[in-house]
Amino acid sequence: MSQYYNPQGFQPYPGAAGQPGAQPFTGGGQQRAMPPQQQAFPQFPPAGGGAAPTPPSGMLPLEQSYIENILRLNKGKLVTVFATFEGNSQWNAKEFKGIIEAAGRDHVILSDPQTGVRYLIPMVAVDYIVFSEEIEYEYPFGAGPSMATYPPR
Repeated sequence: MSQYYNPQGFQPYPGAAGQPGAQPFTGGGQQRAMPPQQQAFPQFPPAGGGAAPTPPSGMLPLEQSYIENILRLNKGKLVTVFATFEGNSQWNAKEFKGIIEAAGRDHVILSDPQTGVRYLIPMVAVDYIVFSEEIEYEYPFGAGPSMATYPPR
């Protein structure tokens, strides 16, 4: 008998010998079919406006100042993106200089003002970004207490 993990408890085929809930076939009469027993697991989280989890008292909320949000606040600014592409024999590390056109969760789009070339850079390749001017940044946690009043995690 092969052993494997099966969270729903499905049988590979009806009446499988040695399987829990299997009915032996005795021949000659009618075989009584039993539906397989299953545990019910929710497939998707419940729909609706579920509230975000609240942090423990006195702790900062989980990170909400994602890089893409900071890049969106700085759309139109000139930056240099330093990126690493592992396994690339031609260029492992590369610099991209350009104006921030857009940013998403997994990418940033730059346009080179001198050549007009646009670069779509995956965030997994981005090491860091250098701004040639002041960075626009809004602290996303409202006008609550300053970070100095919270203990470190």
